[in-house]
Amino acid sequence: MIPKVEFLFDFGSPNAYLAETAIPGIERRTGAKFEYVPILLGGIYKATGNMSPFDSLRGIINKPEYQALETQRFIRRHNVTKFRQNPFFPVNTLILMRGAVAAQFEGLFEPYFRAAYHHMWEEPKKMDDAETFRSAFMSSGIDIDRIVARAQQDDVKKKLIDLTGDAVRRGAFGSPTFFVGKEMFFGKDQLRDVEESIVEQSGGARSRTA
Repeated sequence: MIPKVEFLFDFGSPNAYLAETAIPGIERRTGAKFEYVPILLGGIYKATGNMSPFDSLRGIINKPEYQALETQRFIRRHNVTKFRQNPFFPVNTLILMRGAVAAQFEGLFEPYFRAAYHHMWEEPKKMDDAETFRSAFMSSGIDIDRIVARAQQDDVKKKLIDLTGDAVRRGAFGSPTFFVGKEMFFGKDQLRDVEESIVEQSGGARSRTA
């Protein structure tokens, strides 16, 4: 039996964007279907005492350069062609992530998700600016006024808080985080281990369809 596989993401993480580009290939090869779980990265950092690489690598000699090298290796390995660094990084993603939960409730998650990543990491914009946020989603054909109205409801706010808190209780400290059954994996560079774990927990059966 194929295990439950979860992708915990925040639109503000470039590594989560990059990791997501590899998910379709893993799904094809394993038959697994990833569940996309919105979390608020700022909330996870606050709860765990963690900080973003943008902050933690500041002032360290050599490590940021190596991290950039690893990113380029990942981009080449997975043939990522659309990724662009967001010049406004870091971006406050509270509204974006509430929007993701609202879009799930409204059955609009897939187009909202794709549009959000497009405007964060493919044609990067300052997505914590209200006017930029609205015009960006409208340009992608998203009924953003509907989603924003839904995102202001208490059940949406509570759901995002609950998902974030649950992630911390399960061991998460950043994004991207993956769960294969009860096994947790952190970071885009663990995707090969994620795939291996899916295969192992599925009993070793694996599709060879590329």
